[in-house]
Amino acid sequence: MKNILVTGGCGFIGSNFIRYLLDETNFEGRIINADKLTYAGNVESLAGIGEAFPGRYHFVKADICDLSAMAGIFETYEIDTICHFAAESHVDRSIMKPDAFIYSNIVGTFRLLELARSCSNKLVLFHHVSTDEVFGSLGETGLFTESTPYNPSSPYSASKAASDHLVRSYFTTYGLPVTISNCSNNYGPYQFPEKLIPLMILNAIEKKPLPVYGEGTNIRDWLYVKDHCSAVWTIMKNGRRGETYNIGGECEKRNIDVVRMVCDLVDEMLPGSKGKPRRDLVAFVKDRPGHDLRYAMDFGKLKRETGWAPAETFETGIEKTIKWYLENGMWVKRVRSGEYMNWMKQQYENRQ
Repeated sequence: MKNILVTGGCGFIGSNFIRYLLDETNFEGRIINADKLTYAGNVESLAGIGEAFPGRYHFVKADICDLSAMAGIFETYEIDTICHFAAESHVDRSIMKPDAFIYSNIVGTFRLLELARSCSNKLVLFHHVSTDEVFGSLGETGLFTESTPYNPSSPYSASKAASDHLVRSYFTTYGLPVTISNCSNNYGPYQFPEKLIPLMILNAIEKKPLPVYGEGTNIRDWLYVKDHCSAVWTIMKNGRRGETYNIGGECEKRNIDVVRMVCDLVDEMLPGSKGKPRRDLVAFVKDRPGHDLRYAMDFGKLKRETGWAPAETFETGIEKTIKWYLENGMWVKRVRSGEYMNWMKQQYENRQ
């Protein structure tokens, strides 16, 4: 792997992956970051990387659905490896505007696969990053495995399920060297504040209402983003071609318990709220349509084949995450401006 194309590299997980690859691994090649820079893409998430690694990091503003632009990137940078993060990823947005998800997540993945197929003689790997949401909802027991049937509940998860099937079919039909990973809920630095954990952190810091769907009993398996990045890199290096690997944090928590933990930690880090705990800011709102009850991942296959396991507990990871948001107020201020804040305000008001 000499020239890795990272799609969506200015997003939350993509930017963390690029930092991880350059800062903490023995990878010595080039990274080409192609990002459309939608509302959730932020070049500031990779500030200083180009200067720190001259000649080894290149950013190109491009839409993965633009075949001509992406073909130019493949040719100019002699791409031999693809790590495909780029996707529309917020369930609420997919419910309100599904067409963007179908276009980006399905058509965009198809375009990349076709380009990869056109240069398959030098392609080392096409790694596709997906989600646990493709499996639908679990009951009170059990775990998702790589053989769990797909049962997506939202336009977002359906679009990701479709892209997974496309990637798998290109291995079976054309022999394209691919791997797929399905991961549980990520959290950590640089996450856009529409997601549960950064939204709760920032609202708690500012003593704003903390909107929680339903009664907050939905359960998620939480994974610190750096652990996800290390898992993806492990799969890219050591995973068997044509295989899918689940990535999980072995950390199931109810949403309301996550919110309460955030409140308590922010209270500790920012004392002086006149004795009023931030837990009092919790505001239960109308539940999301088709809200899956529980996700939990069995990553035994990945562990058995590669030895990977998460390094962070939820307690250590959430503390690091809160500290990061407290220390990076300017990043937060810029990403929360404009379209995002107007949209979030409307959603909160609609659910009262």
